[in-house]
Amino acid sequence: MPTPVPALDIHNLSKSFDRPAVDGLDLTVRAGEFYGLLGPNGAGKTTLLRMVAGLLQPDSGSISIFGIDTARDAIAAKRVVAWVSDEPMVYDRLTPLEYLQFVAGLWEVPAGEAEATARELLDWLGLMPHADERCGGFSKGMLQKVALAGALVHNPRLIILDEPLTGLDAGAARQVKNVLLEKVREGVTVIMTTHILEVAERMAERIGVIAKGRLIAEGTLDELRGRTRHDQGSLEDIFLDLVAEHSAAA
Repeated sequence: MPTPVPALDIHNLSKSFDRPAVDGLDLTVRAGEFYGLLGPNGAGKTTLLRMVAGLLQPDSGSISIFGIDTARDAIAAKRVVAWVSDEPMVYDRLTPLEYLQFVAGLWEVPAGEAEATARELLDWLGLMPHADERCGGFSKGMLQKVALAGALVHNPRLIILDEPLTGLDAGAARQVKNVLLEKVREGVTVIMTTHILEVAERMAERIGVIAKGRLIAEGTLDELRGRTRHDQGSLEDIFLDLVAEHSAAA
């Protein structure tokens, strides 16, 4: 049988500012998996994901999304990707329904389909009671859910989330996690960074650990355990060991 096309295939990717932020990184994420991307502050996670989302240009290397070379056809790649940052970017003067219809219009989603999808997403995220209220008065948790709905309104195949649960209360966090897991069950690929390691431990099928712009470890939780002294340890124990080992060897 032919080898399935990866959702994301990165080769020798680099980006520097005052120093290397991403340094010759290779990464492959399978279609339909939930991939957790972990690393200490300043490891290069956000820079990496912003390049995948097309928000930053790499200095060198290649990025392929479902076989689409982002350097050759950036627009086609962006059409299948959703990006959700830790700081929701939503227009304060719009209602959630207006915002989703506006975003759907940017992606050229037909108006009837856009409204139906928008209402479904708002209902899914518990936002329908606020569908006609302006976003300017919303809490961060509500804004994050509106931003997530906006990212999903064009039915992306790859969802990239950078610390999406930061600042959310338990109820909002659960709704967001449930939506993401449902999307994975539908065959969508999810890549998420988080400092809440218990979330990655419960949700991610595979986990990658980045330090100083390089992927230093990758695998299932059991596979990562096999690389450390924590045979039955938590992801927190494993993560701290892997990062300390890399720092000591550097």
